[in-house]
Amino acid sequence: MTAAQRKPKTRSYDPAKVRAALDGQLDALRRAVSTLCEGPDAAAALARPTRLGDWTVRDLIAHLAIALESLPGRLAEPAPDPAAPRVGLRDFLAGMRTGESAVAAAATAESHTLGDEPAAVAARLDEAAARLSAAVAAADPAAPLATVLGPATVADYTLTRLLEAVVHADDLAAATGVPVAHDRQALATVTRMLADALAVAAPGGSVEVRIPPFAVVQCVAGPRHTRGTPPNVVETDPLTWIRLASGRADWAAAVEDALVSASGERADLSGQLPLFG
Repeated sequence: MTAAQRKPKTRSYDPAKVRAALDGQLDALRRAVSTLCEGPDAAAALARPTRLGDWTVRDLIAHLAIALESLPGRLAEPAPDPAAPRVGLRDFLAGMRTGESAVAAAATAESHTLGDEPAAVAARLDEAAARLSAAVAAADPAAPLATVLGPATVADYTLTRLLEAVVHADDLAAATGVPVAHDRQALATVTRMLADALAVAAPGGSVEVRIPPFAVVQCVAGPRHTRGTPPNVVETDPLTWIRLASGRADWAAAVEDALVSASGERADLSGQLPLFG
C-alpha cells in the first residue's frame, strides 16, 4: 500500500470534553459580545464591516445565533432512519462552501429583526448560547439528527457548532478589536479537527504539519518519511492554522510574514488550503 493509499487514522473526541470546551467557548463569546454591546460606541461597532464579504458585525453575531440554535432546533425535529449513512466533518466543510449564499441571506434577515439597541444583540446571542448548552447537556451524543447534508450524530454535529464558535469568535475579534479569550480545549479541538481534515483531503506521508502544542499530522502523496527529521515540514500556531484552513489567511502572505514555517520542496500547502470558507 502506498502513502497516498494509506488512510489517515480517525481521531475520536470524548463528548463530555467537547461539551466542556463548547461551554467554555460560548462563555468567551458571550463576554466579548457583552463588552462590545455595553461600550459607548456600541452602535457604531455593530455597523463595522467584517472580513466576511458584506456582513457587518451585527450580521456576524446574528449568524452565530442562528448557527448555535441549529442543534436544538434539529433535535426537535423527527429523528432520521438510524440505519442511514452518517455524514462527517469533511461533508460539513464542503457544505460550508455550497451553502454560503443561503447562510448569508439568513444572517442578514436575522440581523434586521434585532432592532437598533445593542442590548438586544447581546441578549440574542446569550439566548442562543444558553439553548445550545442545555440541548447538548440533555441529548444522547450517539443519537441521530437530521441535517441539510444528511443524518449526523449529536456528537459530530456538536463538533461543527464548536468549529463555528471558534472561527467566528476570531472573525469578531478581527472586526472589532475586542479580544476573545478562546477556551483552550476548544482551540485544541478545532485545531485537531482541521488538521485531520487536511490529512483526509490530501492523504499521504511526505509532509509533516505541526501545530504546537495541539496537533501533528502527515499528508500529501509522495515519499513517506519514517525516521529522523522529515524533509518537508510545515509549522504554525493554532490561530494562524485555523485562519488558513478557513480561508481567513492567505498561504503566501502567512509564509512571507513568518507566521508559517515551510521547509522542503513539497511543503507548499497552497493547493490544499483553504479547507472551507
